[in-house]
Amino acid sequence: MICSMTGYAAKTREFAGGSLQLELKSVNSRYLDFHFRVAEELRALELPLRELLASRLSRGKIECRLALGAANARSEQPRLNSELLASLRELSRQVRTEIPEALPLSVNEMLRWPGMFGEQSLDPAAVGSEVLALAREVLDEFTASRSREGDKLAALINDRVQAMRAIVARVAPRIPEAQALFTEKLRQRLVDALGNASDERILQEVTVFATRIDVAEELGRLLTHLDEVERVLKQGGACGKRLDFLMQELNREANTLGSKSAVTEVSQAAIELKLLIEQMREQIQNLE
Repeated sequence: MICSMTGYAAKTREFAGGSLQLELKSVNSRYLDFHFRVAEELRALELPLRELLASRLSRGKIECRLALGAANARSEQPRLNSELLASLRELSRQVRTEIPEALPLSVNEMLRWPGMFGEQSLDPAAVGSEVLALAREVLDEFTASRSREGDKLAALINDRVQAMRAIVARVAPRIPEAQALFTEKLRQRLVDALGNASDERILQEVTVFATRIDVAEELGRLLTHLDEVERVLKQGGACGKRLDFLMQELNREANTLGSKSAVTEVSQAAIELKLLIEQMREQIQNLE
């Protein structure tokens, strides 16, 4: 299975203490980079969440949002915790006595104070198991979404691999004849230029030049790298870094092919190959 680094999933889970909302989304990153936005009451669960996500993900900038909502239904009207309210009022008075310029607590701040509506403490063990159960469900959907996108990217990469093979298959049979014609023209020019030079001298020059423009090795290595790209795609898993390295190798061969070319067909093929390699690199940047 090949995964993209782009994904999204979100779920809500009801439990005795209220409701939990967990959202995961990710974008490209060279490494595994977590950003958590967790409700204050659930802050202690950030580490277990991080460990769970890290066990299933290897690359990407992952944003995790975990929120706690109140229970959907209440049997009675919410009541203020009068003792807590009095304590806050007294603490606010003491602070303002020591620091006159300090602002008093607002109504909104008091209403949002933990425990203001009676006893709302959560059982850490119970809420922890609920959060992790929800996280596993969301993570399953999240990895499935990344896998679907990864399959599409792999198909696009494979299409370009086949296009590169077609270019090599089209050009390779024509190269020996084209290079032979070019070296013959060079031989004739040397004869015309050197005049009385020996045939051995001309043959030596032509042979050296023919060696310089021989691209058989580059084409062979190019096909070998394409074989490896197909193998990595078939193997699956976290393969983005490996494929990116192979793109560098393919690009090196295409550049050498273009620089050594003395034939128009090979020069054009090198340009087409480099374009396909660049397209693959853009897609590979999204792979885990």
